[in-house]
Amino acid sequence: MAMKHRAGATLALFVTTALLVAGCNGGDSEAPAENELYKNPVTLTWWHNASQDGPGKTYWEKVAKDFSALHSTVTIQIEAIETNQLQRTRLPAALLSSDPPDIFQAWGGGEMREQVEADYLKDITGQVKDEVANIGSATEIWQVDGKQYGLPYRMGIEGIWYNKDMFAKAGITAPPTTFEELNQAVTKLKAINVIPIALGAGDKWPAAHWWYNFALRACSVDTLKKASVEPVFDDPCFVKAGQDLKTFIDTKPFQPNFIATPGQNDPTSANGLVANGKAAMELMGDWNRGTLETVAEDPKALTKFLGWFPVPAIAGSAGDPKAALGGGDGFACAKNAPAECVEFLKYIVSPEVQKGFAATGTGLPVAKGAEAGVADPSLKSILEATSGATYVQLWLDTAFGSTVGNAMNDAVVAIFAGSGTPEKVVDAMKAAAKK
Repeated sequence: MAMKHRAGATLALFVTTALLVAGCNGGDSEAPAENELYKNPVTLTWWHNASQDGPGKTYWEKVAKDFSALHSTVTIQIEAIETNQLQRTRLPAALLSSDPPDIFQAWGGGEMREQVEADYLKDITGQVKDEVANIGSATEIWQVDGKQYGLPYRMGIEGIWYNKDMFAKAGITAPPTTFEELNQAVTKLKAINVIPIALGAGDKWPAAHWWYNFALRACSVDTLKKASVEPVFDDPCFVKAGQDLKTFIDTKPFQPNFIATPGQNDPTSANGLVANGKAAMELMGDWNRGTLETVAEDPKALTKFLGWFPVPAIAGSAGDPKAALGGGDGFACAKNAPAECVEFLKYIVSPEVQKGFAATGTGLPVAKGAEAGVADPSLKSILEATSGATYVQLWLDTAFGSTVGNAMNDAVVAIFAGSGTPEKVVDAMKAAAKK
């Protein structure tokens, strides 16, 4: 992103349940007087990342129409933008301009702190106390210095999506629980001429997430917490993460030309390979169920063969074997957005709208009362695993802020391309932290 400065933030999330309900109030910002709302015609521009035709994009269109039906003075103009383009180019440029979108995708963490420091976001603390109390501690990722600048609508941990039929054919009787077992599974899948793991390194972040998980296993929880608050990366575990990643890459678990393969665009993308029975596994977040459906030639077949398991542990590592990498998606309002923007944000995270979101299969809801909408078996597995995780670390590029995060991702992808080293990843992070 364009911002060049970053300060620490509370970016590591302890999770005892995927739908946290512990209340969290703060801030002195006042809600607008009731008679100021819906008095005059207002057009809200809404940027989100459900860019593919499918249940997620369709549902957001319905949410916008339903809100306008309830409030006839409000018109909502939607622009759906692919995640990489939205996060790295479109949104930073728009926030620097005089005409940013009113409501837009916000990932919280260090990235949100940068946006707050640049005075881009509306402080919504006083208006969303009820919503914060209902959602619980997950809202802390969208806070800066105790003030609320956005709200999540999705939260869950990352894991490995897999084809149960391919596992059975290869003689893999149970999902791997350690990387040693994962390596054995890769060997068995190769033996039946199946691509073991699909990877969309062309979009960078799907590849970088492998390094994040190796860091989660190599580093202690305390080390990750400290690095998420202070941009210090001296612990040797960060280099070890790259070494472990390189060792894993050398086993050749991915499809040919993975370095140029996109992550989630079409049937030829990484999740398209999994969705259409051409690869056995993919590392991805809880939202992947919905994106798999959008690229599948036979979406109904997914229910028959699709499974999910947590990222395996590494024997003898310093990291907590039951810790998980995770996070969510949320929305924030631009600083000068009309008051109706906050009302629309509150509507998005209301239990009924959240229940409908859960039913799309595109992710796990955050609002208490929306649990019944989770029907897909894989998503139920993620819900259970999130509840059982001892610690959930926010995505590292979000936790460390965009300046460090982008440099880190680029350096990690260089390892996949054969031109980088574990040491260069840490060097890049340290250099970016000084900017």
